[in-house]
Amino acid sequence: MADPTYIDWRFARSSGRRLSTAGPRLEANEMAEVVAELRDAAVRAHDPVAETAQLGTDGDLGPVRIVDRATWIDVNVVSLEGMLTPVVDKITAKRLAGPVSRAVTAKVSGGELGGLMAFMSSKVLGQYDIAPGGTPSLMLVAPNVVAVERELDVDPHDFRLWVCLHEETHRVQFTAVPWLREHVVSGARDLLVEMAPTPEEMAERVGEMANRLPEVFREGSMGLTDLFATPEQRERMAQLTAVMSLLEGHADVVMDDVGPQVVPSVETIRARFGERRDGLGNVDRLLRRLMGLEAKMRQYKDGAAFVRSVQSKVGVEGFNAVWAEPVNLPTPAEIQRPQLWVERVHGSLFK
Repeated sequence: MADPTYIDWRFARSSGRRLSTAGPRLEANEMAEVVAELRDAAVRAHDPVAETAQLGTDGDLGPVRIVDRATWIDVNVVSLEGMLTPVVDKITAKRLAGPVSRAVTAKVSGGELGGLMAFMSSKVLGQYDIAPGGTPSLMLVAPNVVAVERELDVDPHDFRLWVCLHEETHRVQFTAVPWLREHVVSGARDLLVEMAPTPEEMAERVGEMANRLPEVFREGSMGLTDLFATPEQRERMAQLTAVMSLLEGHADVVMDDVGPQVVPSVETIRARFGERRDGLGNVDRLLRRLMGLEAKMRQYKDGAAFVRSVQSKVGVEGFNAVWAEPVNLPTPAEIQRPQLWVERVHGSLFK
């Protein structure tokens, strides 16, 4: 793992836990019921999701974990450590700083990461953790699910199953497509290593960040990563974003197709959840843009439009050619113009 004298991972976890809030108050028996229902909903979501997606998932699906915010922070810090180890190794390769300076830097970096994790821990309903170097798992954040279902005033049983439909689709994707997890992990890690500044470059990058910070807040920004990327790296980021758009959009499409079959109040849930997303405050919007979260919202929209368009032309079976091998994944241009992907993968017959 990455040298703890440069990022204090333990401090990141402890500060994240300390800064996060517990969420809505529930009696012990109420929380036990929520946990049991979420676990059951994840199981019930699997078959209709796999059948609708037409993806086979023979073998171990991995665990379902119903967690609180503090545990979500712990799991994600461990995953980040696994992902970022080569990045930190590059930045700190020459160990130019002395031991005292490194210790201070480690605490600052750990504290900043903890603050970010605390913010995120109250926003995430569910997540498929691909766990670089570990065991992938489906996580559902119980207090957040309860908080949102109360905020929206929707049927809690329906809402819990609805949330599981999206996250279960991700578990099906990564289980049915054996090469997908390593492709995503290695692609993201290689890009991060390439973008990471060496110790000699760090001072120059800090000055550049100060001058270019307004770019982070512009419409269409990918967040802080925009400050470090060269044109070539931005092109690779766009390719990785296209893959993430595919995954998120496909999950939304499957959720929408399955929802009416198994979630009686799905239309109410969709409408109110959409209104909630649109009603974010200005401060929250700025934070989301800074961290690239608005880009993630665009991934849902662009990816879903791509999946719908392709399936309308070649059906679900034809769309599933996207999972055959990495070369079949859509390019950024193809995400925006699905017909290009159809013609490339299925030939001119579908022009």
